[in-house]
Amino acid sequence: MTEALKDKIIKVCNQKIQQKGDNVGLSFYAFFANKNDNPELLMEAATWWIMTHKLDHFEKAVKIKALVE
Repeated sequence: MTEALKDKIIKVCNQKIQQKGDNVGLSFYAFFANKNDNPELLMEAATWWIMTHKLDHFEKAVKIKALVE
């Protein structure tokens, strides 16, 4: 996983946790706008989420942050 994607994931997880608490869930789509402006980065995140870690569609932000760190 690229450092840019790691940084983005950690930033989004921190924001969601701060806004909604430790129990907040998210999907890998949370790291992207509602448009497909960077398909390579989206596929990198999807591959990491689905193929590498076999995660469910929604996971706790604290879990995702810990996996990335």
